Amino acid sequence: MYEQVSHSLLNDIMTELKPDIKSENIRHFYTRLGANFFSIYTLFHYLYGDRDDFRQQAQRLVETMARQYILRPDALKHLDIERERDHNWFLNQQWAGMALYSDGFAGDLKTLTGKVPYFQDLGVNMVHVMPIMACPSRHSDGGYAVSNYREIDQRVGAMEDLDNLAQELRQRDILLTLDVVLNHTSDEHEWALRAKQGEERYQDYYYVFPNREIPDMFEQTMPEIFPDTAPGNFTWIEGMDKWVMTVFKHYQWDLNYNNPAVFIEMMDIILFWANHGADIVRLDAVAFLWKKIGSTCQNEREAHLILQLMKDCCQVTAPGVLFIAEAIVAPVEVAKYFGEDAINAKECEVAYNATFMALLWDAVATKSARLLNQGIKSLPDKLERATWLNYIRCHDDIGLGFDDTDIRLAGYDPIPHRRYLIDYFTGQYADSFARGMPFGHNAKTGDARISGSLASLVGLEVALERGDPKEIDDAIKVIILLHGMIMSFGGIPLLYYGDEIGTTNDYRYVEDERKSGDTRWMHRPTFDWEKAELRNKHNTIENRIFQALKKMIAVRKETPAFADFNNRELRDSGNPHLFSFCRIDPHHVSDRVLIVGNFDARPQHMEIDDIIPTGFVQQTQLYDLYSGEKPAMFKNALVIPSYRFYWLQAR
Repeated sequence: MYEQVSHSLLNDIMTELKPDIKSENIRHFYTRLGANFFSIYTLFHYLYGDRDDFRQQAQRLVETMARQYILRPDALKHLDIERERDHNWFLNQQWAGMALYSDGFAGDLKTLTGKVPYFQDLGVNMVHVMPIMACPSRHSDGGYAVSNYREIDQRVGAMEDLDNLAQELRQRDILLTLDVVLNHTSDEHEWALRAKQGEERYQDYYYVFPNREIPDMFEQTMPEIFPDTAPGNFTWIEGMDKWVMTVFKHYQWDLNYNNPAVFIEMMDIILFWANHGADIVRLDAVAFLWKKIGSTCQNEREAHLILQLMKDCCQVTAPGVLFIAEAIVAPVEVAKYFGEDAINAKECEVAYNATFMALLWDAVATKSARLLNQGIKSLPDKLERATWLNYIRCHDDIGLGFDDTDIRLAGYDPIPHRRYLIDYFTGQYADSFARGMPFGHNAKTGDARISGSLASLVGLEVALERGDPKEIDDAIKVIILLHGMIMSFGGIPLLYYGDEIGTTNDYRYVEDERKSGDTRWMHRPTFDWEKAELRNKHNTIENRIFQALKKMIAVRKETPAFADFNNRELRDSGNPHLFSFCRIDPHHVSDRVLIVGNFDARPQHMEIDDIIPTGFVQQTQLYDLYSGEKPAMFKNALVIPSYRFYWLQAR
């Protein structure tokens, strides 16, 4: 869009560009900058236009983007152009991801490169390597307390190792996802160290206060993220003799995005990792980016504007790169991180579907899909050119962030129901086979979140201890059922390393004083490669789970209806134990797949005419895409075995 004020500024910026930038042939950069500059100017001016140095900061932002474009490898520039031509590339059904710690999965990045064939064996073609940037040895928060944004942590390798991994993945058409921690740095980052030494420039990179007056105002409305281990949101820093905002942990200082220098620094860092091969950048803790007195300091409008500005800037320098919003927030808020009032994703193309994840766990515990069916109705629609990241398990805890209204509509009382779920998954409930532990317990409210591996939470660990074949079989069925849901729901399924071979809780974390106070480490295991080899031995647990997921991924990739173009329709089966929905081929609307999942330990049935068009069954024969079998039916009643799912299509 042409607009005089912004383009007058752009002309001035172009005139004043440094000679080394002007000398480069950056035609595509200039084209994209011209197309995006009105939006960039508007957002940057809204956030920082009242500053005396606004024009200088705008100049610096453009030069930062230009320098990173000049540094961008030719292979990645060509990939950018390909993805611009095929702009819906990430919405097709071909993608299946896995999240992992490089040290936990392989030891280091160099060894991880040698494990790439494992991903291909399973069918995974998107690999999320969780934080690998330099962080302190003691206070690292699992890599999310960064002490240097431009260095690889020496415990997992060097930049050369990452570049080799990125190249290996790219040659095999596997996407690389890397984290950038936007909200905070380690207190050992150079910026924090210089702030401690009294440099005002770097104190302005954070929220620093001489006394408790302003912090106390913030505390009136800010919730505590980790009330049991990190109460409060501010930390007194000895030597500097000031209070610093530390929302997550005392050693994680919140960055001050009121300062444009912070925005430009972080934009430069995102582009730095894009240039080292990240196809997707996972933006951590995006809900917390803007702090405002009198608010919860979460989901503020300015946080969304910061993300929009980051996306506009990235589209100029590295338009083939996607953003994932790590925003584990209320259902009504999460879809906003795609960008409101738009068709294309104006913020992040991908967001975690934490609501779906939590609802699936509710169905496991209750053996009922009542809340799952109700909660999905309340899940906001996504934009046309955006997609969900659907997952069962991740490196973090499981939160029970359902909407209280949905809980009541499903027939439960919110407080006792959450209490039941906590008791169920921590094994306190009499009939539970789960082996989880609470995380983030709030003594004031009784709230808690859940830690534990997928296999242990669905009962496989207990079943193995008892040596009960039926219990083992049931646990495996639940693991496969849950994956059947995330593979077909609409979006990119994200597996968590170890789940594909039934890895149970790792209790050795208590032996490490750096980890012993954080129960999440029980589901952040060291991958057992001897156990993984059993995936090739017929009828082992590892073989049964791995081969099931491998087949599931392969079938998904061959099913156009599983592409994500807002082509899902919920279906009410009338049976509270069943979750059902229909996926429609966006190119052939008559081609449909009916997905049905039974969360009960007993077989269930439903009247097929109630959820698919009249005459559908009489004229055609249903078969299950996943198993290739014809499901059991009596007249118009479809029978779904215990803990079973169907992907049904008419033959």
